[in-house]
Amino acid sequence: MSTDTAGLIILVLVGAALLAATVGWTAAGRDVWAPCSAVLLAATTITAAAVPGVQVGGHGGVTLLVILAGALAAIGGGPLTSLVFAWVDRHDHPPTGDQQPIHTAGSVLRGGAWIGALERTAVFASLVGGMPEGIAIALAVKGLGRYPELRNGASAGAAERFIIGTFTSVLWACACAGVVHLVLLR
Repeated sequence: MSTDTAGLIILVLVGAALLAATVGWTAAGRDVWAPCSAVLLAATTITAAAVPGVQVGGHGGVTLLVILAGALAAIGGGPLTSLVFAWVDRHDHPPTGDQQPIHTAGSVLRGGAWIGALERTAVFASLVGGMPEGIAIALAVKGLGRYPELRNGASAGAAERFIIGTFTSVLWACACAGVVHLVLLR
């Protein structure tokens, strides 16, 4: 496979992953399209890693790759994080005493979808921009902003939900940035 063909395949795969992730925001789409976007991102990563010297078509192709991968980082992490929460909620044990299941913690941590999208954008931009210390800043701001809600103990599952959501979100953004690095640094 030529390096130009591989570059075109990478752009198409990232675009398809973005489309799948966007549809994943629908009520019925999360269970099907969030995993599809993850599989497409994995296929993109494998393609980028397997073809040495892959090229995405000059400056315009690189710009398109960064835009698509950045949008995928911001948009795609939401449905995936919701899918992980659904999986955790399904396996959560019934409440005992004053504890509540982790799914009730979502009402305590309001605005999570917007905060998550901003967090993933910051993580992606930090990594692609070559300033990984920006991840620490983004996570510190998020942690300090959520501290009052986590400290007051309104929900026993709030801290767990915060950690699970943050890890899922950051790992997704890192994977999206990883594709860009695989293409640009080889």
